[in-house]
Amino acid sequence: MQLPNEIVLENNYPNPFNPTTFIEYSIPNQTFITLELFDVLGKKIKTLVNEYKTSGRYSYKLDMSNYANGIYFYSLKTKNRVISKKLVYLK
Repeated sequence: MQLPNEIVLENNYPNPFNPTTFIEYSIPNQTFITLELFDVLGKKIKTLVNEYKTSGRYSYKLDMSNYANGIYFYSLKTKNRVISKKLVYLK
């Protein structure tokens, strides 16, 4: 498996989804990452990942069964970078 050479946050799939989706991301070297979920107004809903990760590709299964349908955003933060994407939850 080839290691990534940059930080990448993929679009979730499927999108739109009901009630689960996958968020994939890659990091080139060991770093502390935070993956968070926000509502359309920018309010943090949930921290999904908040830990050191080694270099590699990762997938997070997000279950939105207990949330209202609508548009949300997810954000991957490292020491030097922040990447955000939109997801759509349809019940």
